[in-house]
Amino acid sequence: MMNLFLANVSEEFIENEIIMLVDGAGWHKSKELKIPYNIHFIIQPPYSPEVNPTEHIWDEIREKYLHNKIFSSLKETINRVSNGIRELSSKNELIKSMTLFPYLNISF
Repeated sequence: MMNLFLANVSEEFIENEIIMLVDGAGWHKSKELKIPYNIHFIIQPPYSPEVNPTEHIWDEIREKYLHNKIFSSLKETINRVSNGIRELSSKNELIKSMTLFPYLNISF
């Protein structure tokens, strides 16, 4: 599944270099893994979800779009999360403040 995921992401963003933060899961290090030419892994330090930018994005979405809500269907939940991601994607400075960790060595 990870190979399918990486191939799909690579094709979707074929014109881009993709930097992907991954943890130490076995499927991120498998000898069978085929990492496309335009995807580059940064390995997250073990036992440190607080330094994973994705965790901060997810916290923001949970807090702003899912907090204390009960949804009547999975579709409604997916729509709410998708709307949150779309709205958040227009807030560049907020995203940078949550995800620009010095250890990533990324410049904009």
